[in-house]
Amino acid sequence: MTQTEQSSQDVKLSCRHLWKVYGENPKQFFSNGATTKEDREKIYARMLETSHIGAACDVSFDVHVSEIFVIMGLSGSGKSTVVRCLSRLVEPTVGEVLFDNIDLLKVSENELIDMRRHKMGMVFQNFGLLPHQTVLENVAFPLRVQGTSKAKRNQRAREMIELVGLQGREHAFPRELSGGQQQRVGIARSLAVEPEVWFLDEPFSALDPLIRRQMQDEFLRLQKMLHKTIVFITHDFLEALRVADRIAIMKEGEVVQIGTPADVVMRPADAYVTEFTKDVPRVKVIKVEDFMRPPAEGLSESAAISGDTTLEELLPRLAKSAGPVAVSNGAQVIGQVTAQDVVTALASAETGDTAGS
Repeated sequence: MTQTEQSSQDVKLSCRHLWKVYGENPKQFFSNGATTKEDREKIYARMLETSHIGAACDVSFDVHVSEIFVIMGLSGSGKSTVVRCLSRLVEPTVGEVLFDNIDLLKVSENELIDMRRHKMGMVFQNFGLLPHQTVLENVAFPLRVQGTSKAKRNQRAREMIELVGLQGREHAFPRELSGGQQQRVGIARSLAVEPEVWFLDEPFSALDPLIRRQMQDEFLRLQKMLHKTIVFITHDFLEALRVADRIAIMKEGEVVQIGTPADVVMRPADAYVTEFTKDVPRVKVIKVEDFMRPPAEGLSESAAISGDTTLEELLPRLAKSAGPVAVSNGAQVIGQVTAQDVVTALASAETGDTAGS
């Protein structure tokens, strides 16, 4: 998905003024609503006085169709609470969660269960595989819960097993698989129901660094094929940079900034985001589309790169090129970049300016 402006029509999932407060009587704070900064400050003060804890505080955002929306923050920032509120695995205290404009907080228990079974896929850090069932049985399990016939669910499970590269391991048990293979089974199982929205809560954090990188590659490969709407939770900023279309950064239950990876790194909203992103290599963030120039006449598309190519990926190409490198949208040349453009972009990054702005 390219970093283009989204319209309100392609919003798949939204939350509006979402709160999750833990304590004896959390509803007491919201009798008059809470939509202004002054309201929030009063609620925070009263929560402190009454030993209540705000795990998610006035959270609002939209997730667009086919977008990878990453929610990140330090441990305890509220990111996992928010994703569980989106599926009502954790019951929000107040607010709205809109799925195709249907408020999930107002649907019945049976309707919610049906939506989880048919429209949502979930992958968590601990894999959650059934140890006494084979890979095939694990992947087919949600279809079994739906009441799908054995022949159909096994056929679908085999397709998903092949999709994640585990063909030949259908009859293995989880204990016979590596951590990366177990996570692939979890991904295949979550995709078996063909979900419209995919929730992934730190899916790769329990893996070794090399396996984690491989699973990120696998995830991106699957997304190019499937174009799912994804909410992805991580505390690893480099992981977020690799996978995100947009990032929401949380602190103490609040969303402090939402933007593209380049927005968050190059234009941090406050000192917290600045500190959070200060060690991020800019070459991993700045993309060709952020600083390319109009193309020269006659520039060939044969060796063109895409606009979402990062500086890190571009530099080896420039080293081999005697002139400008063409940028294509897949149909035609839309721009060009040179070594001098890269120098200018990096200089702008150091001063916080944006190329082309």
